[in-house]
Amino acid sequence: MKKLESREDIEHLVNSFYAKVIKDEQIGFFFSDVAKVDWNKHLPKMYSFWESIIFGQMSYKGNPMAVHFPINEIQAMEQKHFDRWLKLWRETIEENFAGENADMAIYKSENIAKLMAFKMDLARRL
Repeated sequence: MKKLESREDIEHLVNSFYAKVIKDEQIGFFFSDVAKVDWNKHLPKMYSFWESIIFGQMSYKGNPMAVHFPINEIQAMEQKHFDRWLKLWRETIEENFAGENADMAIYKSENIAKLMAFKMDLARRL
């Protein structure tokens, strides 16, 4: 199994992941119907985001929380949605990569999902 070790690997991972997400019955609608994602803009941001998270490259500029709060106001992002996101992410990594960086990508995604789920839930309550 290939190691996750380059920007090209990140691009493959992200593209493979979102190919699953957009077809997914549980979370795909967030991207197509709620956020109406422009994939030509979104994918390069996600490449940079995960490159920063996994390799420590400071190529990502942005605030992921700030982008997700308006979506959460339109359609609540619930724990089940984050669980599904994590399942698809983990599957995609495990189908394509192995090694320390692949494990790190799973670990970091779990922390990100926990934090986002907590903040989205808190925002709905306020």
